[in-house]
Amino acid sequence: MFLGETADRPTIAVRGQQVADSKAFFAAYDAVLGQWPVKVEAVDIPTPYGRTRTYVSGPEGGIPLVLLPGGGSTSVSWFANAEALAEHHRVYAVDLIGDLGHSRNDGQPLRSSEDLTAWLAALLDGLGLAGVRLCGHSYGAWTALHYALHDPKRVSRLALLDPTGCFAGLRSGYVLRALPMLARPTARRMLAFHRWETGSLPAEPVWQEFLAATAYAPRPKAIRMRRPRPESLQAFTVETLVLLAGRSKAHDARKVAVTARELLPHATVTVLEQASHHSLPTEQPADVNRLLRHFLS
Repeated sequence: MFLGETADRPTIAVRGQQVADSKAFFAAYDAVLGQWPVKVEAVDIPTPYGRTRTYVSGPEGGIPLVLLPGGGSTSVSWFANAEALAEHHRVYAVDLIGDLGHSRNDGQPLRSSEDLTAWLAALLDGLGLAGVRLCGHSYGAWTALHYALHDPKRVSRLALLDPTGCFAGLRSGYVLRALPMLARPTARRMLAFHRWETGSLPAEPVWQEFLAATAYAPRPKAIRMRRPRPESLQAFTVETLVLLAGRSKAHDARKVAVTARELLPHATVTVLEQASHHSLPTEQPADVNRLLRHFLS
């Protein structure tokens, strides 16, 4: 949520607070990036929708693997997976356009899944990637699935980590619990929501600090997450892994698993029983990395 002007708070004071908040957020962002166990190169790729920050790691001859994070978690959320995935892949971890992070939606506006698809196509073009493997978590999984449906010839494999908006909507209780945090974000509310959904605070201190600091970042406008049409999913032939969190409070993982198997009969659908929606992909990296490496190999 953006800070607005008030009668008793001059514009210059508001802007000064915004700058301070932004610095606090990016300091926490950089601290998580500093935890990455592999060397990364930051590149900013121009697209019609704005500049997109991407972190590149892994062998230059490796198979391209593009990682799309969950909403509000940015590219740095892959810190616990980067080493395992970069062993045999050229990994591209992306700050989603129109979301938190270093990417800037200062070009064409983002209004729909079609805009996100066009943005991702432009990003892949800018990176010089003719074919890729895609992996996304939550909102990033929704973005990845829509892109793969649009251009399946460019995507050789697709991994969806507890995808939202793909096979089912969000639980009403999850949405209601999130509303105060989204309407008036504070560090305490960010951490309380995470603790409610996962059952505990993050084990990694810098990740806990980052989640708290997201309260100080400008809140982007949400894009309505329309589910893909069933007939489009049933005709989809890209090899796909749907990895669900058994304790997710965002949706009922078992019902999502049934729907995913019905709509994507060729997909591998797996439930990580002890994982929650917001504990992926950071807090159970051994299981996630094992399953991803097996699928991607």
